[in-house]
Amino acid sequence: MSNPRLSPYRLGKAREMFNLFNVFNALSWSMMVGSIITLFAIRLGASSTYIGTLSALLYVSLFFLPLGRLLARRLSIIGIFSLAWIVRALGMVPVVLAPLAVHMGNEDLALGLTMLGVAIFHVTRGIGMVGNTPVLSSLTSGPDRGSYMTQIQIINSATGMVSGFAIAILLGREPPLFLYSIIMAVGIVCGITSGLMIRKVPEPVGETETERPRLTAIFREAFSQPPIRLFLVIFMIVAVVSGVSRTFLVVYAREVFYQDDGMVLLYSVFGGLGHLLIGMLVKFFIDRIGAKPLFIICVLIGLVTMVSILLFPRSAIDNLTMAILFLAFLFFMLNFGFLGSEGIAQTYFLGLVPPAKMLDMGILYFFVFGVAGAGGSFLAGLLLDTLMFVGLSPFASFKILFAVIIALTGIAVFMQRKLTPLGALPLAGAVKVMFSYRDLQAISLLDRLDRTQDFQEQEQLLDALHRNPSQLSIKGLLDRAKSPRLATRMEAIRALERLDRLNEDAEKALVNDVINSQFTTAYISARTLGNHGYAPAIPILRELVSSTDYMLAGEAMIALARLRDSAFLPQLEEIILNTQNPRLKIMGVESLGIYGSPNSLGALIGILKGADPPPYLRDEAALAISGIVGIQNQFSRSLVRFLAEPALAPALAMDAAETASEFFASSLGGGRKRGKLAPVAKLAESVPAAVSALVHDDDPGRLSHWIQGLPATAFSDRPSFKTVQAVFSQALLDAEAVSHTHLRLLVSHWAAHQVREWTKKFK
Repeated sequence: MSNPRLSPYRLGKAREMFNLFNVFNALSWSMMVGSIITLFAIRLGASSTYIGTLSALLYVSLFFLPLGRLLARRLSIIGIFSLAWIVRALGMVPVVLAPLAVHMGNEDLALGLTMLGVAIFHVTRGIGMVGNTPVLSSLTSGPDRGSYMTQIQIINSATGMVSGFAIAILLGREPPLFLYSIIMAVGIVCGITSGLMIRKVPEPVGETETERPRLTAIFREAFSQPPIRLFLVIFMIVAVVSGVSRTFLVVYAREVFYQDDGMVLLYSVFGGLGHLLIGMLVKFFIDRIGAKPLFIICVLIGLVTMVSILLFPRSAIDNLTMAILFLAFLFFMLNFGFLGSEGIAQTYFLGLVPPAKMLDMGILYFFVFGVAGAGGSFLAGLLLDTLMFVGLSPFASFKILFAVIIALTGIAVFMQRKLTPLGALPLAGAVKVMFSYRDLQAISLLDRLDRTQDFQEQEQLLDALHRNPSQLSIKGLLDRAKSPRLATRMEAIRALERLDRLNEDAEKALVNDVINSQFTTAYISARTLGNHGYAPAIPILRELVSSTDYMLAGEAMIALARLRDSAFLPQLEEIILNTQNPRLKIMGVESLGIYGSPNSLGALIGILKGADPPPYLRDEAALAISGIVGIQNQFSRSLVRFLAEPALAPALAMDAAETASEFFASSLGGGRKRGKLAPVAKLAESVPAAVSALVHDDDPGRLSHWIQGLPATAFSDRPSFKTVQAVFSQALLDAEAVSHTHLRLLVSHWAAHQVREWTKKFK
């Protein structure tokens, strides 16, 4: 019977306990089987093959997952997890006793006890790890899966780094073997404590009784699916490279650079710092850009770091400062790259596998990890011993080893390009995000938005996202667009409006909001759909222009204009003519300006000369006309000054005409007023007088005649020119229309604009 999904409160408490478990687990690991066990084995005189075998046990443990899976059918997953963790800690008792065997003069027995203890530790760990994937899957449910998994990685790496530093200081240069025993005994206590703590984590969702496939069936199912098969092949290569590079880096520091135990553990602290830093970076990025690009980047970082080993000169080994800096760099960067890639790989795998298959596929994941890690570690140790046996120096032997794993890493990087994206950004897009201040700021705002429960703070953060638009914020904004609070929904949709483009989810959400949120946020969604050119919304927007929500109806008209729905234009003019709603009239006029059709000039001039129009309607109509005839930028400045001081209207009209005439004279005047330019030169020189007759003498006929005399072919190649010419010349002769200053100022600017256009054309 499956357990129900944890409530937010219970999930939070379970995560707190799991975090505490990870603290003690990381402490026990660093004190028993981290770099310390490799150093301990070297002190006992172990060969590279022995160390490779010892390291391989870490991965061999994963072969015992099927036994844990078998037990999970009869016992609780948490019960197996807890018992195995306690037994694995107790299994290290033989290692604690190994220094006693050395003291008795039997180093072979000491090596045997060490191998036995580590084997017990990893075998029982392998059985208990059957619960790792289900527990993680249970605790990482929700949109912050990648973030929480990385938080666990941060806890482990931070704890390991701090404990590693303390152990390094404690061991010093040449510590007695019994000091290792004391440290490992403390590790056993921490391990038992972690085993007891895991019992307080809720039992994860289990499989139904009918789901009992054999391991071979699991393999067949996984490898029959190309996305999973490709990932497992890549993961196997990465696991080999990661395990070998980090395990034998300790040996590299000891055998090639002759570093003592304390220094090597200090380098491990740098490794922990690298692990911690990549964890923090991945936590920041993974839920926003996806696992795939981060997986590739981490492996690439590891690849570039290993190349430096091939380039490091032999002569620099004896330079203590150079050696210390180089080894610190290697430990930091290899852990940064490869431990980061292992953590991201698990996150990617959890997203790739259906939840119902998580237990079985989790076993397969660790089985592949085990085969790759064990085989790689053992073969790497054997290769090193063989190379040294034939007479090569440790320096040359390690260069050959790293050359081999560099080649393997290159293959993995080449194959990673074909991984299923799982909603992730492409690699180039991910890198661009990492170096984009806007996107980084958006991620930071989204993280704060996810944490806050205060409505006022949410609105402030959404407003900041509105002012700092980023494509990465879409998912977070869509979540907030479902908020029960109106102000929050409005801010979220406003922020969506500012984005450069919308994805399919955002488009569907906005269409749904337009339909279901009238009188609240529907008008913002309609505006957003229009601004982003979402043509499939046209039928819905046509229906909504008759909505009783006049804000929505107005924004629907503007959206249709932006979507260039020319079939709606006649209906729009009819709505403007018939509606008594001032806001709707103004928005309709704005829509006509957006359409930009010269055929609408008659309707707009009709609005200009209308009796007692609503406030600002005449201004909006004049601006719409100026947009249609191509003079909005120049005219809007004069309109603002006219509205501030109406007495300036004649002067503003004359300024436009006189400056245009002077522009012509300075560009094409003088002796060039001959031939085909002569008629137009005459018009350019006469435009101030025609405008003056209109604004000073109240004689519109002269400017109307001037407009009728404009040669269309000389002034414009636009087919609409004749339409505008006819409308304006007739409007000046309409006593009711010409009595309005808006029209006088507008036509004067248009006449001046024609002179300037002609001058530029023939200049």
